[in-house]
Amino acid sequence: MKEIKTIGVLTSGGDAPGMNACIRAVTRAAIYQGWKVMGIYRGYEGLIADDVKELTTESVSNTIQRGGTILKTARSAEFMTPEGKKKAYDTIVKHSIDALIVIGGNGSLSGAQDFAKMFDVPCIGLPGTIDNDLYGTDMTIGYDTALNTIVECVDKIRDTANSHDRIFLVECMGRDAGFLAQNSAIASGAEAAIIPEDRSNVDQLEKFIGRGIRKSKNSSIVIVSESPKDGKGAQYYADRVREEYPQYDVRVSILGHLQRGGTPTATDRILASRLGVAAIGALNEGQRNVMIGVSNDKIVYVPFSRAIKMDKPIDKELIDVLGILSI
Repeated sequence: MKEIKTIGVLTSGGDAPGMNACIRAVTRAAIYQGWKVMGIYRGYEGLIADDVKELTTESVSNTIQRGGTILKTARSAEFMTPEGKKKAYDTIVKHSIDALIVIGGNGSLSGAQDFAKMFDVPCIGLPGTIDNDLYGTDMTIGYDTALNTIVECVDKIRDTANSHDRIFLVECMGRDAGFLAQNSAIASGAEAAIIPEDRSNVDQLEKFIGRGIRKSKNSSIVIVSESPKDGKGAQYYADRVREEYPQYDVRVSILGHLQRGGTPTATDRILASRLGVAAIGALNEGQRNVMIGVSNDKIVYVPFSRAIKMDKPIDKELIDVLGILSI
C-alpha cells in the first residue's frame, strides 16, 4: 500500500448519535499523524458529486455532543452501479485521497467493500448504526443512545397504560435484529419483547398472553422489533389481539425516527472516539478493507466479508432474563 498523505471520511446510510464524535476522532487522529483530511458530504452521493471539503481541527470543534452527522448522509442508488463507482473514484483521484474511512451500517460497509475491490482503494469501516447488527463488534455507534431513548419513551407510555388498563405494543427500530427491542424491554420492565431471533415456530403473542396478562395484569407493555423482512410489526400484533382477545384494550405506539436523534450518551461518545482513533492506527499499520470494532473492550479488526455477511447472534440468556422478570 502506498504511503498515505490524504484520507477521505464520509457517513452513509441512517444517521446515528455519535457519528460526529467519530468524525472528530478520525479528523484529529489523522492530523496528529500528519495527514490531510477531506470530508465527503452526503455519503457516497457526495463522493459522486464531488461534494468534498478539507477538514481541520477547528472544523470538528464543538461537535462531540451533537447528534446526527455534520457531513450529512444519504442513500445512493447511483453508487450501486459501475458508472456511479467510477464517478466516485474520479473524485478520489482528483483530491489525491489515498484511503477512505466509511462510517455507517451494513449497506455502507458493503459499498466500501465493493468499491475497494473495483478500484483498489484502501477502505476502513466504522460501525455507525443504532441497530447494533454488525458482526464482530459488541457495540455499534449510536446503539446505546437509541436504547436509552426507547427506555425513556416506554417509561412515559407505561403511565398511560396503567391509567387505562391497556396493552401497549411499542414498535422500535432495529431492522432485522432484535437488540434494541430485547434490551429496552429488560431495561424498561416490559412484559415481553417480540424479536426476529425468537420467532421460530413459537407464537410469541400467544406466549405473552398466556404467561402474563391472563393471570393478573390488566396493563402491559410489549416491545416489538420493526422487522421489515416479514412485515410483522406492532400493528400486525395489535390487529391479532383485537381479533383473538377482544376483551383487552390495545394501543400501538411506533417510536419511529426519534430513536435516531438526540445527544449521544457518554458511552457512544467514548466508543466513537476510540474507533475513530483506531481507524487511523489501522491505516498506519497497513490494514485495509476491515471494520474496526470492539470485542471484550478491546479494539479488533474484522474483515468486511465477516462484518457484513455473518449474522450477529443475540444472547439467548437475555430472552430468559426477560421471561423470568416479567412474571
